[in-house]
Amino acid sequence: MIRWLVAAMGLLLATPLAADELRPGSIAFTQQDAGAWSLAWKQPLVSAGRDALAVPVIPDSCTYSVEPVGRAIPGALVGEAAVQCSGAVEGGRVGFEAIPGGGDVLLRVVPQGRSVQTFRLTEAEPVATIAAQAGTAQVWRSYFLLGVEHILEGWDHLLFVIALVLLVRRGWAVAKAVTAFTLAHSITLAGVTLGLVGLPQRPVEAVVALSIVLLAWELLREEDSWTKRWPWLVGFLFGLIHGFGFAGALAEIGLPEGEVPAALISFNLGVEAGQLAVVAAVLLVLEAVRRLSAKSLDPALKLASYGIGITGAYWLVDRLIG
Repeated sequence: MIRWLVAAMGLLLATPLAADELRPGSIAFTQQDAGAWSLAWKQPLVSAGRDALAVPVIPDSCTYSVEPVGRAIPGALVGEAAVQCSGAVEGGRVGFEAIPGGGDVLLRVVPQGRSVQTFRLTEAEPVATIAAQAGTAQVWRSYFLLGVEHILEGWDHLLFVIALVLLVRRGWAVAKAVTAFTLAHSITLAGVTLGLVGLPQRPVEAVVALSIVLLAWELLREEDSWTKRWPWLVGFLFGLIHGFGFAGALAEIGLPEGEVPAALISFNLGVEAGQLAVVAAVLLVLEAVRRLSAKSLDPALKLASYGIGITGAYWLVDRLIG
């Protein structure tokens, strides 16, 4: 049992080398005038080979007036087409027959003079039905789930949180450190999204990787330091930088017009929900190892620290020279 728990900690921290890879596909179905609509979509590349461009499903009352065309951009294929609709699109369906490569697709339907409708398409439900009127619940649900996915798939942010928990380990101290991190990245996420502040994404990603390396180093050091005395301050300062990373992912997804506050808040709540789930999992594993075999805890933490540090160092070098 002890070996399994130690192995679980190792697996939890033996992360993939991809980071911050929330790259959902997207479809924008936008009304131009009474019967004319434009269709634009992005399809993330899923292989090193030549992926075929998938063409979205459009409502039965609509036809392509200009045939779809596509082009390649870094990491994705994008397509566009002109669509002519002979009647109302309400009740019509938009999406993919099957989502290329799996994953999620964010669909935005933008009718003239009415609220934007936002849908999250999945492998199980790759097509959505256009409603007569947009519901705010669509935005809350879609962006909350995107926030959860971002923190669970954005391993660089998650590794920082895991390293912070391993550094502190005590319940109340962990709560203060994680709360400070949450508050800080919420501030910069809101600031960037609302256009109040901004930083270039490349140096932000490098500093995010550097923050992981520094925490791994602190985990391996035996002597006292200000990082160990005031982990909440470390969480807050680096949280400000991580917030720029979250904002970059949110900018890539896009925000629905007229629903920016709802999308911003629900995305942030989703990030926090995923983050808290991981914090709870790490604390449970630590407590289980401590109860069953306290002497196994230090070797497991050292092994985890080396894994975190090596991964962070790889990301740092890749983002500086890649």
